[in-house]
Amino acid sequence: MQRSELVKYRLPDVPGVYLFKRGGNVLYVGKATSLADRVRSYFDDDLIATRGPRIVDMVTKADRLAYETAPTVLEALVREAALIKRYHPPANVEGKDDSSFLYAVVTKEEIPRVLALRGKDIDVRHKRSSDGQDLKALYGPFPSGAQLRAALRLIQRIFPFFDTPRPVGVKSKHQAAKIEFNAQIGQYPKNMKFTLRSPIGQDKVNLKAYRKSIRKIELFLSGRGKELRGKLEREMRRAAREERFEDAAAARRELSALDHVQDVSLIKDEFLEDARRGAARAGRIEAYDTAHISGTNAVGVMTVVEDGAPLKREYRTFRIRGFKKNDDIASLKEILSRRLAHPEWPYPRAIVVDGGRAQKKAAEAVLEEAGVAIPVASVVKDERHRPREVVGARSAGVSEADAVLANAEAHRFSLARHRRARSGAMRTVRVLRSGPGLLP
Repeated sequence: MQRSELVKYRLPDVPGVYLFKRGGNVLYVGKATSLADRVRSYFDDDLIATRGPRIVDMVTKADRLAYETAPTVLEALVREAALIKRYHPPANVEGKDDSSFLYAVVTKEEIPRVLALRGKDIDVRHKRSSDGQDLKALYGPFPSGAQLRAALRLIQRIFPFFDTPRPVGVKSKHQAAKIEFNAQIGQYPKNMKFTLRSPIGQDKVNLKAYRKSIRKIELFLSGRGKELRGKLEREMRRAAREERFEDAAAARRELSALDHVQDVSLIKDEFLEDARRGAARAGRIEAYDTAHISGTNAVGVMTVVEDGAPLKREYRTFRIRGFKKNDDIASLKEILSRRLAHPEWPYPRAIVVDGGRAQKKAAEAVLEEAGVAIPVASVVKDERHRPREVVGARSAGVSEADAVLANAEAHRFSLARHRRARSGAMRTVRVLRSGPGLLP
């Protein structure tokens, strides 16, 4: 396809899903906050740098476009997943491990739960999770795990559901407290509190109402938002005719919530994706390293190299607190997870870590769990801590020289920060030893 061909489609500036096609075959499915802006971005001059060769090849092969509008970004997200499941578009799924995708599942229990599970934890054929839990339904795959979790939080505000790690009826003080608290804030159904202190199923009226709500969630997650709206409208009119005014008001509130859901988190995620592409054009690379002696005063750092030059104002330091031993992989996972908790920091075009393939895989696992697509390269050192090999530089789209520069800067900065942390600790020890009641 060519950019000039977009005119005939008259893409609107509203949320929705789009399908790149070649003849009758769907090559790619995506969702957008603005269909017009998102589809136009596939024809930017720097597409290969920002999206990669697979997407460039897809756009070149495509000869037509289809799209559907959606009332909200939330509905566009679940519709995207439903279409990916239906068509298995090659540009979405080829070369990717199905086990890495996340699915929304509904458990097959007396009191169903709605959970987000990774593909590797599901036996799709037998509809069963890896821990032996039978599943009533599963929806997906969802390309972004972070967006799926955000979507489920939004849906939970409209149709409260249980998402406890264990079945609702399992006796556990911790789980009981969680159910009690989440019921109070509206994330769990309040009329199901009986499960904390009474045998499951004792309140058949409440259980019937909850299962009815679960069926609405299933309709929504299957991408049938219009059908769900029709169902709620019929439910509201019937309740009004029968003078069940509370039920009619409840259906009206659900309809209104669907139409006015504040899907800010999903919109923000798309803006961040645009920001990541902008950062990629600028050539931003982030490097990570840790320093510690026998697991004490462990410090992790993030350094930034942009266009071959250190960007020191954007360096960050993390005091490692999640482990007690010399575990470089665990500390790397911790600092990268904490960095991803700051999406307001520009995302890089690539990440460089210190170590071999194990460290590279660990970083990739954290990024995958967060639903963030940033390539990773690792710098392998020899016994004298000199760079011996760069793993994954080409696939990450960075030169070996830039990867080594970023790694060296991270190593220098981590040692400097660790020395500062150690000296602070030593000063504290000296003060304590000479304080009141202690021998100098």
